[in-house]
Amino acid sequence: MAKKSSVETNNRRKRMSASKLATRNSLKKLIRSKDLPLSERVKAVHKLAEMPRNSSSVRIRNRCALTGRARGYYRKFGMSRIMLRSLASEGFLPGVVKASW
Repeated sequence: MAKKSSVETNNRRKRMSASKLATRNSLKKLIRSKDLPLSERVKAVHKLAEMPRNSSSVRIRNRCALTGRARGYYRKFGMSRIMLRSLASEGFLPGVVKASW
């Protein structure tokens, strides 16, 4: 099990990223716009830099939905390799079979 604080920090980052997504995208669009004068684009860069760092989607870590483990994460299942193996062995994941050849 991951520490509760790590999981909660990640959840807080997800919420903040979702709430600030529109603002970040509009500022990035202004920065990339070649039609605006350089001074306006620089102001947009400063506004983007003043935003909270945790509002960036890059800072979100993929974590297991069951245990909160950050490493060995399978995107398709949304869980870590350890939980994937144990649930698949017990037959709780439909369509997942153990390989044999």
